[in-house]
Amino acid sequence: MSQREIQGVVVKISGDKTASVLVERRVMHPRYHKVVKRFKKYLIHDENNTLKEGDQVIAIECRPLSKTKSYRLKTVVGA
Repeated sequence: MSQREIQGVVVKISGDKTASVLVERRVMHPRYHKVVKRFKKYLIHDENNTLKEGDQVIAIECRPLSKTKSYRLKTVVGA
């Protein structure tokens, strides 16, 4: 089974070894047929505490690390 990857922007450092990432996706509105943005925040695991707010990151799905954390940092794309 392939693991899902998400790409987004770090919006908050949420405690030790945890960062909050905002993921944006674009979907077509069912009635108005216009492209609209949808946002969702995920908590990701940052083992080395290297992330800063504003970093573009890619995270990969893993086993649940806590009640709300099921993604771990794969790579930092840009600052």
